[in-house]
Amino acid sequence: MSESTKHTLLLVNPGHFHAAMTLRKRHPALSDEVHVYAEEGQDLNDFLRLVTSFNQRGHEPTTWGLHVYRGPDYLDALLRQPPGDIAVVAGKNDSKLSTMQRLHEAGLHVLGDKTWLINGNNLELLDAVTAAPPLAMDIMTERFEIATRLQQVLSMDKDVFGGFRDTGKEPAVYFRSVHHLYKEVNGEPLVRPAWYFDTTVQGEGITDVTAHLVDLAQWMIAGEQGADYARDIVLSAARQWPTAIPADIFSRITGLGEFPVESVHDVNSGALQYLCNAKINYTLRGVPVEVDSIWDLAIPEGGGDTHLGILRGKHADLVVDQGLETGFVTRLRVAPVRDCPDYERALTNALEALRDVCPGVGYERYKNSGVKNDAGGTNAGDSGYEITIPAAMHQGHEARFAEVLNQFLGYVSEGKWPQRVSEELVTKYTLLAKAHELSHR
Repeated sequence: MSESTKHTLLLVNPGHFHAAMTLRKRHPALSDEVHVYAEEGQDLNDFLRLVTSFNQRGHEPTTWGLHVYRGPDYLDALLRQPPGDIAVVAGKNDSKLSTMQRLHEAGLHVLGDKTWLINGNNLELLDAVTAAPPLAMDIMTERFEIATRLQQVLSMDKDVFGGFRDTGKEPAVYFRSVHHLYKEVNGEPLVRPAWYFDTTVQGEGITDVTAHLVDLAQWMIAGEQGADYARDIVLSAARQWPTAIPADIFSRITGLGEFPVESVHDVNSGALQYLCNAKINYTLRGVPVEVDSIWDLAIPEGGGDTHLGILRGKHADLVVDQGLETGFVTRLRVAPVRDCPDYERALTNALEALRDVCPGVGYERYKNSGVKNDAGGTNAGDSGYEITIPAAMHQGHEARFAEVLNQFLGYVSEGKWPQRVSEELVTKYTLLAKAHELSHR
């Protein structure tokens, strides 16, 4: 690919570290010249510092040339004569869709970090951004986690999984994630801006990390066929609850000496009551789904973010978990409803077909390891198979941004506008908007 045919990135008011994560690795389809349009302030400084660290690292350094426009009119300045063709939007969520609409109308492809909306007020903008080219896509990193990818592929195998099992007591699809407000990124403490804790700007928990879990459920159930909210989804319950952030912890997270005036109305007994936790129950094409997203204060010593994903099937349960027991590396287990030689042969054949997706994949037997979960009960059977995944395939959360970007650039370079991607976006964010509304009734 010649230099003249390379795409050029435009970073639009980066306010979340995910904006910098898209630049963590070079890409052959991208020019090294990157144009940044942003308001002056700490958000911009943090972004530039992180990208500069990528350029200066000893192993596989990047060579980004940053051209920065600073000013409150950053979006108007960009749109007067865009010096590139792809815009990356990762910042304040309350204005994200309106910004994306203007970029879309200007003929720019847009890669937007979640969440695209914080309530149902901008659903018409969602339709405008996704209804026709140029391409708009969100950053769904969890689809590229290797254990989750294998879970999704195995769920499509009629001999291994056999379709979803509705027990009447437990959801057939259950996802739960626990994140932490204070953490390290790229080896340094992550400083979150004050607006991150203003729910009128950042949004509430039901539209935040929950977007990833809803996306995974949609991918597992609908696959490449896509889904439609009105036709395929029945929302039954949605609720939210806060995490209390004491003043000293808030100061560690933001670097501020006190709660900002925008968040004072959420302060009670000296702690910010941050409405960031959420649970949603619904059915998708008749399959019962439950998703839980939790935010704890800080990662305990020796701890990390955790994840649990359970698909209950007629032949087996497929369980991805990540936590203390797994060394905070994702693990995939297959728990057959009835373990027998025929089932083991079916699993062996399925894994053999996955060698291209995951070279070196295999399995080991285990006993008495049913995974307890907050959705009730344990998984099928008291024995099963742990899928062995080579360590090199576990690249971690930060590395997945490069894979999302690679997929996005593939669509753009090939001139594709996948309607399925647009339909998935509308369905996902409509569900989140409706769940937000229901949680406040």
